[in-house]
Amino acid sequence: MIRFLYALLFYLAMPLVWLRLAWRAVRQAEYLEHLGERHGHYRRPSRRPLIWLHAVSVGETRAAEPLIDALLGVFAQHDLLLTHMTPTGRAAGLDLLNKHPGRIVQAYLPYDLPHACRRFLAIFQPRIGLLMETEIWPNLMAAAVARGLPIVLVNARLSLRSQRAYARVRWLIEPAIASFAAVAAQTEADGERLRELGARQITVCGNLKFDVTPAAERLELGARWRSAIGHRPIWLVASTREGEEALILDALGAVDLADLLLVVVPRHPQRFDEVASLLEQRRLSYRRRSTGTLPDAVTRVWLGDSMGEMAAYYALADIALIGGSLLPFGGQNLIEAAACGCPVLIGEHTFNFAQASQDAVACGAARRVVDAPQAALVVAQLFGEQGGSRASLHAMRAAAMRFSAAHRGATARTLALIRPLIESRAAR
Repeated sequence: MIRFLYALLFYLAMPLVWLRLAWRAVRQAEYLEHLGERHGHYRRPSRRPLIWLHAVSVGETRAAEPLIDALLGVFAQHDLLLTHMTPTGRAAGLDLLNKHPGRIVQAYLPYDLPHACRRFLAIFQPRIGLLMETEIWPNLMAAAVARGLPIVLVNARLSLRSQRAYARVRWLIEPAIASFAAVAAQTEADGERLRELGARQITVCGNLKFDVTPAAERLELGARWRSAIGHRPIWLVASTREGEEALILDALGAVDLADLLLVVVPRHPQRFDEVASLLEQRRLSYRRRSTGTLPDAVTRVWLGDSMGEMAAYYALADIALIGGSLLPFGGQNLIEAAACGCPVLIGEHTFNFAQASQDAVACGAARRVVDAPQAALVVAQLFGEQGGSRASLHAMRAAAMRFSAAHRGATARTLALIRPLIESRAAR
């Protein structure tokens, strides 16, 4: 009855859902593509057995890459169904399709409506479902249970804030969480929070993002940028969210480094023009990556309005501030920066990467700042060290590489957890 009421409310809310989709399409027209898939209408291009993996958007898709590589290597007779919820996630998945030609099928996961979920599973008939991080959908889980389909929550994380939100609708969420055949948690804390909400069969496997290797061509691109720009100190603010760019620009005036180049890479592509307008309003000399022109000697800000090049920006930068952490967004991925050997600053709001942030600070790979002015002050101090040695930056860079190497291995542990489930289904 509870799930029936949830489904009824979902059906009644669909006009609002479509309005929200149309509103998003104003900024990103791709939201109006593949509309039928959002209600469970598909053509299945592959007849081979499918392993299904759901990665909502860009971050989850990139984190899933080492696991996808391992699955397709071990299960050579299977293809992989890769689902998303956002156009940017789907675009990020194209790199994986090119990497594994003919082995990956892409689609949108339907909305959590009973008929759409049943139709999705009936068309693709996956052998197993792998949901990345915190995807918990009551009707989808119920449809999977009805088909006897094992679903595993992989790279699972649950912040204290999310746990409290789920606890308010525990009567709806607990049966879905209890339906997971297994949970591969990132940390002990994540596992315990999920256990308190009803999860069973929890194994701490670590964070798959540590196993993502930066593409060599991206690192080489960043090195070419660095060579062309010269020896200017470069401060990257990576994956910024709404309102954070203004805070950084306000603080920029306090940095006593006339030749500093600030590189700003917004998290969402639909905000690229918005940030460009902000730079124009402030009359800052800037250039855009999308124009193909590199910063010159008078360029104050380089706007990184490109997708899939974050590793290149990290390879370019002397230090990076991780976006989403100055304001209460929970923080973006600092693990990629560490893998590229880039020292980082993080704000106070890092609940999306709580354990990783704590460990990075503890080992010296990252420093925590309370706000943008303090971030600017720390940057000035690091660049202005006596004699220009930048010894602290060099030490942070070495610590970042050690931090990255020490936390690898989640892919092997996750594969060991789910492999028996896939093999048991294949044997039927």
